[in-house]
Order: sequence, then structure tokens, then C-alpha cells
Amino acid sequence: MKRLSIFILSIIMVATAVSAESFLKDVKQFLKPWRVDVHLGYEIGGTAPLGMPASIRKLNKFSLTPNLLLGLDAHRQLSGRWGIMTGIHFENKGMSIDATVKNYNMEITRGGQTLGGRFTGRVTTDVTAWMFTLPVQATFDVSDKVQLKLGPYVSYLTNRNFSGYAYDGYLRVGDPTGEKVELGNQAGERGDYDFSSHVRRCQWGIALGADWHITKRFGAFADLNWGLSGLHKSDFKTVEQTLYPIYGAIGLSYRLR
Repeated sequence: MKRLSIFILSIIMVATAVSAESFLKDVKQFLKPWRVDVHLGYEIGGTAPLGMPASIRKLNKFSLTPNLLLGLDAHRQLSGRWGIMTGIHFENKGMSIDATVKNYNMEITRGGQTLGGRFTGRVTTDVTAWMFTLPVQATFDVSDKVQLKLGPYVSYLTNRNFSGYAYDGYLRVGDPTGEKVELGNQAGERGDYDFSSHVRRCQWGIALGADWHITKRFGAFADLNWGLSGLHKSDFKTVEQTLYPIYGAIGLSYRLR
């Protein structure tokens, strides 16, 4: 009985080894036509409405944050100069702005009290989002060195922040004729807000760009990512304008295989 058990176990081990070898062979065969690159870049851009609304009178300050991109992309040639590219990116998109507004719809917190209405004065906003992004793009080889790419992407936000404060102005509670509440520029005098929970976890858009293969291993790239879903959830109405994340990225690439 013991010998029979050992015999059966040996057969199972041999069959498993053969299956594993066959599976690895199939995987290698599938991956053979694919080129794999690592991308490291810096993103420049912002989150803004399409067109400046009348309630935003002046942009006083715009500051970039350390927006980094790390990506692993796989490319496969399909027919002639055409191909397909996909991968996974870990990236950060953020900015900090200060604007002068008039009759701007706001909801603030001051002294533990929440007030909503129309604000006239200055507003500072900080936006930060860390995310994983999955692009799927068609590619076209302009030459042996240059490749164009275009296609949709989907992002899942792991961390999101949309917060700031209103200051040096006044809030008309409820509507433009409501009670006037003065806001200063010191802590306790200004009105703080945090709309981070209203930022979409899942966002999507369109991406286009170009890759330049400098050597066999090293290259450079330039991309433009245009968010189409809007930054906030559809039921969020405090910020009246739909804000779109629009960012360009430049960086270097390294070919793994």
C-alpha cells in the first residue's frame, strides 16, 4: 500500500511538472511579441473648468506640486506600422492655486459652524490625487525612432484631496442678498473647506503622446492626459463648474525586453 501511494504521488508530481513547463512555455510564447518599457516622468498641468467662469475674476497664483509618474508599459506590433500599447501607471496629479472671485458659490466652516452662500474675495485651493492608471492605446510608427499613441485610460484614486480656504472677503449666506459674514486672512478668521470626499475614486479620459527611441534601451516620451469624467461626483453641486484634470507628462523610458 505504501509503495502504491509513493507511485501515485510520483505520477502526480511528474504530471504537475509537465503541466507547469507547458504553461511557462505558453506564457513565454504569448509574451514573445511584446516589448516592455519602464517610464519615469514628471507631470505638469492642473484641474480646471473649460473656460474661465465669470465668478472667477483673477488667478493670483498657480503652483505645481511634485507630480511624478512611474509606469510599466507593454507594446505589441499588429500590422505594418500599427500596434497596441497597455500597462499600469502609478502617478500623482496635484496643484495649488489662489484666485480672486465674486459671487462664487461656497460652503465653508469657521468656528465649528458651516455656512453656505456666495463669496466675494480670495480663495486658495489645494488639489492632490495619487492613483493607478490603466491606459489602452493604439500606436503608429512614424519612423524607427518615433512612435505616436492615442487611446482611453481609466484611473483609480488611492488618495484624494480637494481642500482650501476663503479669506479677505465676505460671504453672503444663502444667496447674494443674504446675511454678510466677513472673512479675514488669519486662522480662525477665514473660512475653511474640504471637499475631498466628493472627488471621484474612478476617473477616465483620453491620452495621446509620442515615444522617441534614442538608443536600443533608452528613450524619451511626452504625453497629454485629458480627464473627461470630471473631478467631482455628479451629485456634488457646491463647485458649480465641472473641473477636468488636464496634465502633460515628460520623461525617460528604459526597455526591459
